[in-house]
Amino acid sequence: MKMYIIDSFTEEKFRGNPAAVTICTHKLSEREYINISGEMNLSETAFVRKRDGGEYDLRWFTPSEEINLCGHATLASAHILWEKQYESKETKLTFHSKSGLLRASYDKGWITLDFPSIKLKHSEGDESLFKAIPGDIETVLENELSYLLVLKDENQIREMKPDFDLLWKTRRKDIIVTALSKSTDCDFVSRDFCPAMGINEDPVTGSAHCCLAPYWSGILDRKELIGYQASKRGGYVRCEIEGDRVLLKGKACTVLSGDITL
Repeated sequence: MKMYIIDSFTEEKFRGNPAAVTICTHKLSEREYINISGEMNLSETAFVRKRDGGEYDLRWFTPSEEINLCGHATLASAHILWEKQYESKETKLTFHSKSGLLRASYDKGWITLDFPSIKLKHSEGDESLFKAIPGDIETVLENELSYLLVLKDENQIREMKPDFDLLWKTRRKDIIVTALSKSTDCDFVSRDFCPAMGINEDPVTGSAHCCLAPYWSGILDRKELIGYQASKRGGYVRCEIEGDRVLLKGKACTVLSGDITL
């Protein structure tokens, strides 16, 4: 089977968020999905398999488990299907996933992902969370997977050194931190920590922006926003709110291609 590594949410190789994409010729066993993902040892490996009728099945795995939604690996999957001419760039892609139908379209180098908006509710957090995350926390929100912490100052986000051992003990596996940006090139900054899922820090997290974009849209009273994920690799995500959907826009670069044998 063909396998590729793509840097997502970037125009520059070795920036953004790397994802492995496997073009499956047949359905794999659950153990094979985990083994391949562990071998790649990236935050996510995507598995793409074409259905009769032209649509695709899409699954995502961390090195240790399957997850329900992943933005950068979906962007990587769409990028490679167009770049390697599995599909023409005029073709809009439809993926069947654990988060329902996801769609991708291409326009002049930009890939747009049509993702669900993820709701949050106010939270009291937990003791391990507040000990693990340094900084002035103004708001705590949560859903079934994630905490979203809003901090007072973006420099606290950029310079943050969380206690990953304590993050293992929090009630939620995914911890997103964010703050309003003073920069002219983005509206908000964020980082995403998920050690309980095998990833201390995810470089650029499309799915996190399904929470971040609706939150900041409500605060700033705007439908279109630009987020910057301030990890070591870094990356920009253009966001647009359309009802109960979030459009995530980004670019991608292929850095490796090859074959995987089982």
